[in-house]
Amino acid sequence: MKGARSAGLLVFRHTGHGLEVLLGHMGGPFFARRETGAWTVPKGEYDPGEPAWDAARREFREELGLPPPDGEAVPLGEVRQSGGKTVTVWAVEGDLDPATVVPGTFEREWPPRSGRIREFPELDRVEWFALDRARELVVTAQAAFLDRLAEHSL
Repeated sequence: MKGARSAGLLVFRHTGHGLEVLLGHMGGPFFARRETGAWTVPKGEYDPGEPAWDAARREFREELGLPPPDGEAVPLGEVRQSGGKTVTVWAVEGDLDPATVVPGTFEREWPPRSGRIREFPELDRVEWFALDRARELVVTAQAAFLDRLAEHSL
């Protein structure tokens, strides 16, 4: 994973309670019982020849099964996660119903060394969160995107 690049879209909306962001809970057995650090901006890896913006939109569709919102994209820059992956994110205003999400899937041997291949959702839950709650749950490095969005939205 070291040196890998990922791109995603942080969808946000304004409500009577303030700014909210859409995050996904990472699917699969490693995150099944975790909350803190198990939520992420919908994103995915891309090859060096693919523009990050195109990858962010493609990955949104693959991970959520929905078209990405059409709206002005606000670049939130990039962060380096603890595993070495560099993540680039744009914020886009939109409002979607998490119940309409049809997540993409991946396969993994589970349990380990069992020889059994199982299919898991990329994201097993998608929810709207106020920024303070999102900061508590999101992958640590990705909290910087929430801060940058808050600065831009003031």
